[in-house]
Amino acid sequence: MENPVDHSLDLGLVNYVQHPQNQNYIVFRFSDPNRASSFEAELNAAKIWYEKGEEERRSGIMTLFGIHKNDYKKATTINYQVEAKHKKPLIPWRGLRYASVIIMLGLITLALIGYIKNQEKLRLHNEQLIQQEKHTKSD
Repeated sequence: MENPVDHSLDLGLVNYVQHPQNQNYIVFRFSDPNRASSFEAELNAAKIWYEKGEEERRSGIMTLFGIHKNDYKKATTINYQVEAKHKKPLIPWRGLRYASVIIMLGLITLALIGYIKNQEKLRLHNEQLIQQEKHTKSD
């Protein structure tokens, strides 16, 4: 099977990397203990075998899960579900979220109205140019 994770440079954009010693394993890492416990529970529910470990970093304790590359697709799906479950909204206040949606819809509506009105002006301007050309050709 081809290697599902081909990262030679870890920029930290995702929370999984190739195992440093064993290329047959992918390491999922979690700094949040709640996410780590949710991930572990979902792995157990899906009956995916894993190895668990911890690593101390400057930011705190990192929980690591080593998963065989054959279970990579299932594990990434579980990883996305766990991230979605624990994700906080971009705008935490409900009123502000709705207000921003209403404002954006209003701006889009104004832009469409402006586009339609400008098309009418362009059509009238083109008609005037055609009339002027006809008038200059007849002279």
